Amino acid sequence: MKTTQELQTIARQVRRDILRMTTAAKSGHPGGSLGTTEWMVAMQFNLMEHDPAQFTMEGTGQDMLFVSQGHITPVIYSTMARRGYFPVSELATFRKFGTRLQGHPSTEHGLPGIRMASGSLGQGMSVGIGAALGKKMTGDKHLVYTLHGDGELQEGQIWEAVMFAGAKGIDNLISTVDYNHQQIDGSVEQVMDLGNLKVKFESFMWEVVVIENGNDMQQVLDGMARAKSLSGNGKPVCVLLCSQMGYGVDFMQNTNKYHGSVLGEEDLQKALAQLPVTEFGDY
Repeated sequence: MKTTQELQTIARQVRRDILRMTTAAKSGHPGGSLGTTEWMVAMQFNLMEHDPAQFTMEGTGQDMLFVSQGHITPVIYSTMARRGYFPVSELATFRKFGTRLQGHPSTEHGLPGIRMASGSLGQGMSVGIGAALGKKMTGDKHLVYTLHGDGELQEGQIWEAVMFAGAKGIDNLISTVDYNHQQIDGSVEQVMDLGNLKVKFESFMWEVVVIENGNDMQQVLDGMARAKSLSGNGKPVCVLLCSQMGYGVDFMQNTNKYHGSVLGEEDLQKALAQLPVTEFGDY
């Protein structure tokens, strides 16, 4: 287990990875990646029970994570590499032709840590429920985690899956919503207001945990520990992660501008100056 300070240092390095990867590729989605960095680092290094050396597609005997908002591959790949799923040097191949590190997660090349092709939004909840049911059928006591964008909750399939999970008591499922209020076309409230998500999930028979500051590492650790403590009690658990898109770089925060736009070289250097290099080093 890492200390909170150690996790914060890893998060800073992951942010450097995200920015360098997307600028080098001249494409990608840095905004949501930066906003979910604390959550992804906490999950990979402290919260999930998993062993990169023992990765299998079936996930038997380990916790499983499905990232439904597959466009945030920069943070997915960086945290996976830093955790030991594949060499950190491979981050330099992000979005290049033939790479295992596709712009959206792909299972085609057998990249360890990736169990579903995602990015076609709305599907990860259903996949997570299937995996959770599989664990119940085999007596595997480990948990299934999913991560979703708040804009993704505008997809109808999400609510069919939410209704099913609540009605069937899928209580080994913990689904986190990256609640940053931003999506590609503007604010979530402007595009299609989601209303009171806490009340909505509770009405579908879910337990709900709210992490008020999803970019505070200790709050993430405490909130996810609370979510885990609620599992196994007959209800699935939803975590509302109140994050800031673009967090960590002052001119990228709280705007949808960098949902799918990357920095040029000049702005990259300005951003990296706010994120001093760590002992882990750049790839």
